[in-house]
Amino acid sequence: MARTNPLQYVQQVRSEVAKVVWPTRREVMLTTVMVFIMSALTAIFFALIDIVIRSGLTGVLGFFG
Repeated sequence: MARTNPLQYVQQVRSEVAKVVWPTRREVMLTTVMVFIMSALTAIFFALIDIVIRSGLTGVLGFFG
């Protein structure tokens, strides 16, 4: 396996970082808002499922208890 000296390594890293396309502020804000919205919708969905399961189990246990 070929070894590179530290100077070549740093140069290669800098050239690769220069190729990266960084997102704009607007893109970051938009995706952040989308993540918060999807997290809230997921939390609401699982809360509703929890309520349905809890009421179902309460009904079944109340019927047999």
